[in-house]
Amino acid sequence: MNKSTRTYLLHGGLFLLTLITTTLSGAEWMFGRLFIPMEKMVTLGWTEFVAGFQFSIPFLAILTVHEFGHYVVARANHVRVTLPYYIPLWFGIGESIGTLGAFIRIKDYISSRQKYFDIGIAGPLAGFVLALFVLWYAFAQLPPAEYIFTIHPEYQKWGLDYGQFAYKNIPAGGSLALGDNLLFSFFKTYVADPTRLPHPNEMIHYPFVLAGYLALFFTSLNLIPIGQLDGGHILYALIGRERFRWVAPALFIVFAFYAGLGVFKPADFAVPTNEAFFTQLGYFALYVFFLFTAFARISDNRTTGWLITLSVVATQLFFSWLRPDWEGYSGFLVFVFVLGRFLGVYHPDTEQDEPLNATRKILGWLALIIFILCFSPRPFIIS
Repeated sequence: MNKSTRTYLLHGGLFLLTLITTTLSGAEWMFGRLFIPMEKMVTLGWTEFVAGFQFSIPFLAILTVHEFGHYVVARANHVRVTLPYYIPLWFGIGESIGTLGAFIRIKDYISSRQKYFDIGIAGPLAGFVLALFVLWYAFAQLPPAEYIFTIHPEYQKWGLDYGQFAYKNIPAGGSLALGDNLLFSFFKTYVADPTRLPHPNEMIHYPFVLAGYLALFFTSLNLIPIGQLDGGHILYALIGRERFRWVAPALFIVFAFYAGLGVFKPADFAVPTNEAFFTQLGYFALYVFFLFTAFARISDNRTTGWLITLSVVATQLFFSWLRPDWEGYSGFLVFVFVLGRFLGVYHPDTEQDEPLNATRKILGWLALIIFILCFSPRPFIIS
């Protein structure tokens, strides 16, 4: 077996494995149960697995179109790239989405802003177009509102007013709702039949809705205009090397500030015992060090990293004292860490720093508008 054949088998095998894991995860979201036996829980079987294709096929289709958008445009620009590597991930003991996504590996040095722009923007735009079709279908073809009783037969005793009663005795962290963004809100308001819309906490059981929403979520993450994300490539090409060197870290600091806003508040330290105070202080110190690890590579000077960290934390505490009800979304802190430590805040310099033509500039700003339309300040609401 030659190297080329082994490579194709690797890519194809990872895709098939990811198809299986996303189908397993999709079925678990649809039916609110797991495949692996758990105590006092009816497990899922083959019938439910087949139903899970209603999630995995549209979700992987959007992911694949995104990655092949990068691939095709890279090849058109004579840049050597690999086929997509899909990353399967299924826990079996709790809900996941079955994958960590996919990526292509660029084998050549990209020498121009224009090439970075073309390759960077192709994926999000291609995936976004398909995501719109999936969301339109999802909301235009919603099943009758009574469909939820096939998932939660215990709701039938309340009828379609189940939302007023079903969530009162659920333990903390036991309920998940999809947060709104501008596009998702548009489809719910103007495409869906309002008599068929489920309660927000039940949308996770609708596979096409969940697949479309996750597509918007990952599109927004990819289009964050920082570092080597697709949005970073686009903004770098739009504004050039010198401007990007100060815009990117400024955006990263704002993103980290929002993510951690409200994680600690001055009132948290008003505890009745010294032991509780020092425990809280220990957690706070860990949080500060976590932020520092994310900011450490923003400058070669460690002192600068500490100054940025302490300034962000102090500002977060000030706003939490001024407005205790203001909170960011702590779930983004994981992505802040990944950006700061691994993906990087800055963009590789290019030999050719040529400005983009008018058409590319319009597409670039359109992509940033798509980022705003897809971005949800609180993408997943756990209550």
